[in-house]
Amino acid sequence: MPTTTAVLMDPIGTIKPKKDTTLALLLEAQRRGHALLYMEQRDLAVRDGRAWGRMAPLKVKDHPHGWFELGQAHWQPMAEADLILARKDPPFDAQFLYDTQVLDLAAREGALVVNAPQGLRDFNEKLAAQWFPQCCAPTLVARERSELRRFAREHGQVVLKPLDGMGGRGIFRSAGDDPNHNAILETLVGDDQRFAMAQKFIPQISAGDKRILLVDGEPVPYALARIPQGGDFRGNLAAGGRGEGVPLSERDRWIAAQVGPELTRRGMLFVGLDVIGDFLTEVNVTSPTCLRELDAIYGLNIAGKVFDAIEACATRNSGLGTRTLRA
Repeated sequence: MPTTTAVLMDPIGTIKPKKDTTLALLLEAQRRGHALLYMEQRDLAVRDGRAWGRMAPLKVKDHPHGWFELGQAHWQPMAEADLILARKDPPFDAQFLYDTQVLDLAAREGALVVNAPQGLRDFNEKLAAQWFPQCCAPTLVARERSELRRFAREHGQVVLKPLDGMGGRGIFRSAGDDPNHNAILETLVGDDQRFAMAQKFIPQISAGDKRILLVDGEPVPYALARIPQGGDFRGNLAAGGRGEGVPLSERDRWIAAQVGPELTRRGMLFVGLDVIGDFLTEVNVTSPTCLRELDAIYGLNIAGKVFDAIEACATRNSGLGTRTLRA
């Protein structure tokens, strides 16, 4: 019986197909004979303790125009899908939290959810790096502006960011003597009400913010260095950074070895690490990207590796009475 793969994602009509990692995963699933189903956040529901989704049959093409076709959506138990790809972009807000709880119900009924809902809740993409302090530059997470000011005075140049953003949005470079420092802190934490993160500025950002992809805990041997352009200190592609492929350094591999086993233990099969210089800055678990860029530069098929890992995970789980993904 063919495998059914459902995807929970942002509107597919708004993606950039040439760069979209979710599309690459869907193309690989379709190539392997999976029937595809599509849903957005608004399509989730719970009925009498069961997760339901309003899912539409989906076909995808690797084409810059007309890259998808959707059939008629209808409500069905989410666990009727063998695999659910949870690929909703941040922000990680209350609605995203509820989504993971609905996905937990689907997993309880036997669907394999990638990445695991519990892990999505546990690993805030900014805070998750603090599970591995040996890999990180000096960092402070606090609500009090006075503490964040003290950190900036101690370390000079710092990067300040909210805990729930993506794509470089809401990130500031500042210093303890910056006349805008207080205004930046007010923007981020309000009246000491919201957490913000302060990290010591890493000058090696000029060589790029490296995205390292882990598949079942193992790193792809190349990273995409996202290099700031113009006067912007941010390397994020969404903020105008330029992507350049680079082989992993020994330090990159060491960081991956520190982080990978714990991610695998928590069901995080496909993860993106952000590394600047010698330091881990973020652990991206919700919808890691840069797969297509690395495929194009190095002739890889990272989505194939991801699905090999998913099938291996499903086979392991079959010993626990859940379904496999093999057609």
